[in-house]
Amino acid sequence: MEEGSIFWSNLSVTVGTNVLVEPHSGLARAGRCLAVMGPSGAGKSLLLHSLAGLAPANARVSGTVCDGSGNCRRWGSEMAPKAAMPKAPAGPARSTPPPEAPEETGDDYDMPVIVKVRPDDQLDLSPEELEKDVPPRVLYALNPRAPHNTTQFSFKEKCFKTDEQVDQVVMHFSMDGGILLKDSPEAQDQDEVLDKKQQEQTEKDSQEAIDEDFDPPENEKEIPKKNPLRNQFNFSERAAQTKNHLLRDRSWTTQPPPTTRNYGTVTQWEIFDQYMADIEAAKEKEKEEKTKSKISYEDLTDAKKKKGDTDPTYSENMKLSIKIMERMVNQNAENEVYHDFKFWEDRSDEFRDGEGTLLPLWRFSSEKAKKKQVTCIKWNPRYNDLCAVGFGSYDFMRQGTGVICCYSLKNTRFPEYVFNTDAGVCCLDWHPAHPAVLAVGLYDGTVLVYDVRAKTKKPIYQSTVRTNKHTDPVWEVRWNDDESAGAMNFYSISSDGRVSNWFLLKNKLESEEVMELKLISAAAGEDETTLAGLAGGLCFDFRGGKDNHLFLVGTEEGRIHKCSKAFSGQYLETYEGHTMAVYTVRWNPFHDKIFISGSADWTVKLWNHESRQAILSFDLAQAIGDVAWAPYSSTTFAAITSEGAGGSTSGVVHLYDLHVDRNNRICEQKVVKRAKLTHVAFSSSEPIIIVGDDRGGVNTLKLSPNLRAGVVRTEDTDPNLTDWDLQIQKMEHLMEMVTETRPA
Repeated sequence: MEEGSIFWSNLSVTVGTNVLVEPHSGLARAGRCLAVMGPSGAGKSLLLHSLAGLAPANARVSGTVCDGSGNCRRWGSEMAPKAAMPKAPAGPARSTPPPEAPEETGDDYDMPVIVKVRPDDQLDLSPEELEKDVPPRVLYALNPRAPHNTTQFSFKEKCFKTDEQVDQVVMHFSMDGGILLKDSPEAQDQDEVLDKKQQEQTEKDSQEAIDEDFDPPENEKEIPKKNPLRNQFNFSERAAQTKNHLLRDRSWTTQPPPTTRNYGTVTQWEIFDQYMADIEAAKEKEKEEKTKSKISYEDLTDAKKKKGDTDPTYSENMKLSIKIMERMVNQNAENEVYHDFKFWEDRSDEFRDGEGTLLPLWRFSSEKAKKKQVTCIKWNPRYNDLCAVGFGSYDFMRQGTGVICCYSLKNTRFPEYVFNTDAGVCCLDWHPAHPAVLAVGLYDGTVLVYDVRAKTKKPIYQSTVRTNKHTDPVWEVRWNDDESAGAMNFYSISSDGRVSNWFLLKNKLESEEVMELKLISAAAGEDETTLAGLAGGLCFDFRGGKDNHLFLVGTEEGRIHKCSKAFSGQYLETYEGHTMAVYTVRWNPFHDKIFISGSADWTVKLWNHESRQAILSFDLAQAIGDVAWAPYSSTTFAAITSEGAGGSTSGVVHLYDLHVDRNNRICEQKVVKRAKLTHVAFSSSEPIIIVGDDRGGVNTLKLSPNLRAGVVRTEDTDPNLTDWDLQIQKMEHLMEMVTETRPA
């Protein structure tokens, strides 16, 4: 570089606080390479004038100036407004001298002089305002056409949810290119494919070509070229001629449609009437659609029958096969329990003095009966493996719907039949001659009759207010064994003080009042004019045998009344021995004079209906939930109680055999924990008992040999006597012993 030349480095142009050209921008790099011949001041002025056309008004240029000798210094200067800039003449640049540069003072290495230029519209801020933090400005890309309420279905949460993530990208133009670079991998792959196809076509043509033999010509220059010919057998000439269709013109003339003139007047009341007519028509149409949508039970059964006839999957044979297979799988899964049920015998009974134990087998439960109490248990009279269990609640404040489950020992995991009721179930009973008919009493006073074979799961008979239904809970129902009445009928007892007889007619259920349980006053000399109330009935039982017109009634007052179907106006006898409510009263299945009762006063009493005083009394130190006679012995019975309170409650089963020991029980065993036992029932064919608790469970227990001892025949036993006669003799012998030991 010649002497006197200068160049700029780290050039920047600023206006106020806005940087127009940074030190490392393209213009700065261009300024770095700019060289001006002449004095340094003239060079600086020329550079300022050259940037005047690029920088706006009130701009300031700063940078580093170096001369030819290597001396550098920082320099800055204001640029005049564009309007004040002198224009260069049209002639050569050398003829016009550059404008004068700002004067500089001091040495070349002094700090540059900085002149601050304030814009005219600059705000005047106080020091406090200058110290405040300026909030940042953020630009968001928002698409005004994007939807903001997009709703999509969430398969995870199973509901519709609003999608808050909105795509703000707007595609203004999109076009797929079809041009490839020659050296790109895509173009090379495409060329390879085309070359391969061309090579295959060449090989195919060479295979089909025919070499033509001809004599070589005299002149070698005139040797004709070989022309590849196609296979002559694949060549054929064809000609075709198109057919010219004839053009025809057709025309039609149409008649204008007929028009009519209509005119009328429209008023407000006519519009209102028309709207009302449309609303009524819509209602009628809706009713017709509802009636069409309802399918009768007969149509449904016919459709199922037709489907079962055509499709073997829904046939009755397939249903029976699946049922048998389910039972087989269940028995194989619980093989050990079924083996104990059939063959288990407690050998330790040989070393006990008449005492025995209970072996737990199964626990029946259902999800529909969860958190409900077992209110009744009844074995089927014909099918010995089937028992019906009613579920409800004894708590007045926790009443709800009821459930009836029919469990079978052949399938212990699921009930065979399930019926739902509107109120809690309190009692039920199987018909002795028709094992599919089930009578049910509910907590709201309704009695129902079910046919378990029906597919509708609805009662075939139901009492209503018109049929004089009970007003209080129905605590027990019992079918009438006497067939002299003609129609099927059953009895019911309720705490409203009535014993009713219900007849199953062809299309309805009718009731007949058998007896009103009048309340007997304890005072002997009370005036007869005193207002008499009704006693609340809790249980009853009909006597078997010849005198089947007699029945016993247990009341809430603790009295037991002997009544007759023939005399509905008065009691035949009243037995006073309990001080609290009598929950159960049962006739002995062998001896027609003996019955037993269980009460909330912690006692179980044995009675002879010919005497007003109890023969035996057993204090179990807890409220008696239920009492049941054993079907294999006239002197054996079972009672259930509950020990403890709160969460530590446990259910206990007590078994007595009065022939072995009339004072002490032969078995006392806890069968459930943290639950109260409510009912107990003996199986008529198997050595088992079932007990229900207040948690919706039904437990099956097997009796050990000492607990199910029957009649033992000796050499002195009369061979002409049957087992039934021997059971009666055993009970009479017990009565004689008790009478002799009783104080006069």
